[in-house]
Amino acid sequence: MASQQSMNSDSSSMSKSRSRSGSMPQLLCYHNDIAPIKVVKHDGPTRGKRFYGCSHWLRTCGFFKWADESDEVRELQFKLFEKDTEIAKLELENSLLQEKVKELKQTNLKNRDQLEEILLENSVTREGMYTATADKKLYVFLLMSSVFFSIVYMFQK
Repeated sequence: MASQQSMNSDSSSMSKSRSRSGSMPQLLCYHNDIAPIKVVKHDGPTRGKRFYGCSHWLRTCGFFKWADESDEVRELQFKLFEKDTEIAKLELENSLLQEKVKELKQTNLKNRDQLEEILLENSVTREGMYTATADKKLYVFLLMSSVFFSIVYMFQK
């Protein structure tokens, strides 16, 4: 009975996890969640040794790493995290640049429309100027003609 109690206490203590942040790096389990640091509680040569394990109790992914091992996985996960961060930054920058391009295209279209309106107004104004100049010339010609005919008429009498 005592052995059954110690077995129950050992198995229940193995399931408990103690998270210690300190200088220990964080690893991700295969669920892509932070794997907490746990301590071996059962009697044996590994008692008290720290390890990383999956944080999901009922649906564990089987992730396991001793905390004191030099770990290539940790380095690769960190590099992957850095690359993911860089990709996210570049994607954000890309989307901002795409928005800027859209704004510039809209501004370009507005400017083209304004230019067309200005050119149309300019041509109408020039046409009006030519018409006004021709009207003035005609008016001066008619005035001069009437003065000339008046003078000729006076001399004939």
